[in-house]
Amino acid sequence: MKLYGLIGKQLSHSFSEKYFSKKFEKENIEGVKYKKFPLEKIDKILDLIAENHNLKGFSVTIPYKEQIIPFLDELSPNAKKIGAVNTVKLIKNKNKIILKGYNTDVYGFEKSLIPCLEKYHKKAIILGTGGASKAVKFVLDKNNISYTQVSRTKTNNYITYNELDKEIILSNQIIINTTPLGTFPDVDSSPKIPYKYLNSNHLLYDLIYNPSETEFLFFGRKQGSKTINGLKMLELQAEKAWEIWS
Repeated sequence: MKLYGLIGKQLSHSFSEKYFSKKFEKENIEGVKYKKFPLEKIDKILDLIAENHNLKGFSVTIPYKEQIIPFLDELSPNAKKIGAVNTVKLIKNKNKIILKGYNTDVYGFEKSLIPCLEKYHKKAIILGTGGASKAVKFVLDKNNISYTQVSRTKTNNYITYNELDKEIILSNQIIINTTPLGTFPDVDSSPKIPYKYLNSNHLLYDLIYNPSETEFLFFGRKQGSKTINGLKMLELQAEKAWEIWS
């Protein structure tokens, strides 16, 4: 039985296990299993691999997309440029196991975002500065979309949530939430932005897919904005991960 899985800290929100189980059944893929591997600390990953000899690959979610890198032997070119990994393949080389990291979030995000853009969607606000935001920045750079990144802490590269005013909101037509705020079960939380300035020209993209409509998307929809959740991105990146593993 070939084993695949998902590592992260809090995995109760994840649809990945259900998605892959349905995929295996629908496509008559036999001799494989996908399961969740919650890890309190990333340094437990080597124990996990040692205990599961049939593990062939795993997905990586919050908060380990950057922390996993020191444990890997190789990185794909994109993962190296981005500095974040969400897919790992275990490659047997004689008696040694080589861990190679990839970033399929880039593929999933780009393929789900670009068809939804209008000509006036030229500038973006990225909420959050974690591993997921790095894939978002990579895609925006590739597609010549300028962006402002928002953090809880002021630095030379980021502005803070308190600095988001009417002018900034109106001049950036795309707003992307890469934070975990609003993820099940914490469904009543949302990024602290001035939603009252949103309008029908705005596109709000939330990388979260559980719940299907977060508070962030709900407030945007109430203002007439177009909204997208992260489900399509999840499906696309999962299919790309499976392509890498198999």
